[in-house]
Amino acid sequence: MKILLALIKKEIKQILRDPSSIVIAFILPIISITIYMYGINLDSVKITMGIKNDDNSPEVATLVKSFGHSKYVNSINFDNMEDIKTAILSSKIKGAVVIPNDFSTKLARGQKADLLVITDGSEVNTANYVQSYANMISNQWLNTSKYKKNLSKPLINIENRTWYNPDLNSHHFIVPGSIAITMTLIGILLTSLVIAREWERGTMEALLSTKVRAIHIVLGKYIPYFILGMLSTAFNMFLCVCIFQVPFRGSYFMFFLISGIFLFTSLGIGLMISTALKNQFMASMVSISVGFMPALMLSGLMFPINSMPTFFQYLTMIIPPRYYISFIESEFMAGGVNEIRLANAFYLTLLGSLLFAGVYKKTQMRLETSCPSLEGGPKSLISRRGND
Repeated sequence: MKILLALIKKEIKQILRDPSSIVIAFILPIISITIYMYGINLDSVKITMGIKNDDNSPEVATLVKSFGHSKYVNSINFDNMEDIKTAILSSKIKGAVVIPNDFSTKLARGQKADLLVITDGSEVNTANYVQSYANMISNQWLNTSKYKKNLSKPLINIENRTWYNPDLNSHHFIVPGSIAITMTLIGILLTSLVIAREWERGTMEALLSTKVRAIHIVLGKYIPYFILGMLSTAFNMFLCVCIFQVPFRGSYFMFFLISGIFLFTSLGIGLMISTALKNQFMASMVSISVGFMPALMLSGLMFPINSMPTFFQYLTMIIPPRYYISFIESEFMAGGVNEIRLANAFYLTLLGSLLFAGVYKKTQMRLETSCPSLEGGPKSLISRRGND
């Protein structure tokens, strides 16, 4: 314990003397959560659409006004198709609705009337919005117009109810989900450089000449950065709940308990990278690639896992953020579900234990001539005892 406490004390002093660790732990969350809060929005957007009305009926004029009064559409009136084409090509509008001259006549006869909706297919999501908004506004107008008497009564009445997020505010799951992305980066970046730095500076050789053992080195790296990571987790939680006013319905105790398990797993990934590469530059590049991209693309935060190809669905099983994001969304949105808590805690504990065992096994207790500090030395392996 004396050896372990001495190594922990040494690591804490290095953290306090190295401003990069403080920047990673406390400045990175501010930047990350702010970007996810204000820079990313999956909610319905207001789209500029063109309207060309060829029907002079006063009733159809109210349809044109309906587009202008919608909170989802900014409408611009056009007189000819060439102007609409030019506006779409120049991206001034994202779509257009053309009302034919026999539109009201067909509706008065009880016939099916056609609306032409033109969308810019180069932006698929925006094109879907244009079609959906045109369909929604025209149907709402039809149900309140004089032509509604010609509509047959629907046999099925659909009543929509949205649970957990009734306002359909995407920030209520994006911002909490960003905690998982941020904590993945923090956990990996904090530890991906520590062992590599020891080898590059030559201090690892000094450690190996003492009575220190592999378990001391591993725990001496885990514990200080685990404490720093948990402080960063609390800071992330403060930003989400107190600053950005994201509702939290779960248990704070369970949140920090499973967050600790997730951080333990992320630290293991960083230490595994640092132990394997022994080079700070390479370790930092690999840690960003391994930490950020899979956490963002394959965790289920931005894209549903069930819609991914089968290979990537299986690949997500070894990505810790997948389980942490599932847990976070449950805590923030639904108030916590024990089945989700237990399942995600189990998988995170399993992954974290495997990574801990891998780091312990990978930690070398003898020096090799491939180390920069031993260049020009003997080609044979130099054990600690032989070096003494």
